[in-house]
Amino acid sequence: MHQLIVENPGRINKAIPKIEKKIKIKIIVSGDKANLKGSELNEFLAVKIIRAVDFGFDVEDAFLLLNEDFNLKFIDIKEHTRRKKLEEVRGRVIGREGRAKGTIEELISGKIVVHGNRVGIIVDSEHLDAAVQAIQNLIQGAKHANIFAYLERRNRDLKMFGDDLGLKEKK
Repeated sequence: MHQLIVENPGRINKAIPKIEKKIKIKIIVSGDKANLKGSELNEFLAVKIIRAVDFGFDVEDAFLLLNEDFNLKFIDIKEHTRRKKLEEVRGRVIGREGRAKGTIEELISGKIVVHGNRVGIIVDSEHLDAAVQAIQNLIQGAKHANIFAYLERRNRDLKMFGDDLGLKEKK
């Protein structure tokens, strides 16, 4: 049995039926605590998904974390800027009508949510470092075009060197 403190119990309660069905686990939310009952592996997966949903990710996007290659990473905006107007910094990450966020999501093949003074990223391990670096640079004031070019270069490098280093088991 695992217990997890959640900030938004209402959002978790809405997601419980989908999570329980997908992961085969029992989730009980009381107050700001979520109690999980199931196998250790299922509890581990459910914790990652509940953290993502609690932060603001869509349940379907959070299910990307069921794939062992995907990670959930949080970036605190205050750690990377001295600006006092944090809504401007959040606006830079999101972009006009969400275009900057959408472009970055497309380039990293992941999902981004801006909530409060934090940015949450669900992305595969290949793109994790580049995604974190791109978001940090954007927070620090880098031009959007430079961020997009950086991510495109990283994607090209990944394709050029190939995904397979010979470490994964052949099926």
